[in-house]
Amino acid sequence: MNRYTLHETFVVHQYATDEWEAEPHNHNYFEIIFVERGSGHHTINGVRFPYDENNIFLLAPEDTHHFEIETHSKFTYFKFTELLFSSKVNLPDRKFWLQRIEQLLHHPNIIPGDVISHEEDRGIIWDIHNVVLEEFKNEKIYYQEIISNAISTILSIIVRNISEKYNSSQREIPISHTKIDQILSHIRQHVYDNDLTKISFLANKFNMSQSSISTYFKRKTGESIHQYVTKYKMKLVEYRLQHTEFTIAEIAYQLGYTDESHLTKTFKKHFSMSPKQYRKELALSN
Repeated sequence: MNRYTLHETFVVHQYATDEWEAEPHNHNYFEIIFVERGSGHHTINGVRFPYDENNIFLLAPEDTHHFEIETHSKFTYFKFTELLFSSKVNLPDRKFWLQRIEQLLHHPNIIPGDVISHEEDRGIIWDIHNVVLEEFKNEKIYYQEIISNAISTILSIIVRNISEKYNSSQREIPISHTKIDQILSHIRQHVYDNDLTKISFLANKFNMSQSSISTYFKRKTGESIHQYVTKYKMKLVEYRLQHTEFTIAEIAYQLGYTDESHLTKTFKKHFSMSPKQYRKELALSN
């Protein structure tokens, strides 16, 4: 399988075609795909969905996809890496954007296909799409900051639509693979709030006793709920150490640790070094 690599922070790719020539592939960057016109089928991670005019797709790193084109189609691709939101660009809500992008980066695409369920949101995103195209084309002063904030807004709207679509199912769900997916999705979305990932809260939310949800979770994942939450938080800490300039104390606060020393102790158990040592090693390797 081919793997595509993006060497720039942000690019726009537009093309019209009657036949999809690329092999199924994955990549190391995010893609927002806008269907300007046409119809056919889009397969993401082995799941095949019809596509039509005005559809919007989101691909996270490692997602695999390809199109089957039935009528002449025109696509616009926004391709970008997390470096689009680096400290070199002034993004006022960087902490909150990180929470949104981390949900996408560390979460499989639970609902592949068109990501928008509210048509008013679709209209907003297409308007922002037009702004991004103009800024990218003309490169006027502050265009990088404008694009960065525009993509952040698009992602926020997409995450809202995915979350609402995924959580819109009825409260009464039989114990199945679907239920474990919902539990995992809830933990990932609310990992920043310790109260919302406690066993007592999860048991109430998913209509199970504390003992039954603990047993069920361990049977499905091989880990306790506490182990899973901790390991997931460590992924987020590692990501923020790699891609942000937040201090260790700031990261600890963002992820609900009582203080920096508590985070450091937990991180050291998982990585055999402190967060400061990890960041130092990272700087030396670069």
